[in-house]
Amino acid sequence: MIRTFSIVAAFAAVILSPTAFAQQPGPFGTADEAKAMLTKTVAALKADRDAALGMINKGEGGFKDRDLYPFCVRISDGKQLATGAIVPPIGTDQRTLKDPTGKAFGLELYAAGQKPEGQITEVSYMFPKPGTTAPAVPKVAFVTRAGDLGRGVGYYK
Repeated sequence: MIRTFSIVAAFAAVILSPTAFAQQPGPFGTADEAKAMLTKTVAALKADRDAALGMINKGEGGFKDRDLYPFCVRISDGKQLATGAIVPPIGTDQRTLKDPTGKAFGLELYAAGQKPEGQITEVSYMFPKPGTTAPAVPKVAFVTRAGDLGRGVGYYK
């Protein structure tokens, strides 16, 4: 009986240990993870713009994490230069984007990218998850300006 108790106690100690409850990344990115990716995106683009744009478009270098991915547009004309998603495609004028409710969220994203460098703006809209075209679900993008680019990373609520 003492031996059985020892085995049960040891098993309980392992099951109830803090590492057993360590947080593993969930299937969806969080607001904090989106902000961290935005910070990483700004730093990478400042260090080597062309290399960073290439990695973003390929989803390499940590620029695609579950449903989190950055997007970059030119401040001058709103054209999308990089994205970790298929939709909207590279070259799309961000200002033309509307969600299924008719909200012109592309104009809000573009306006957020026009603000002073370092200022982060949240834009809420409906958008399908990566790899799908429907249904659109609530999404929030954190958008900032760095140089001649508006950059953003969104997460799904």
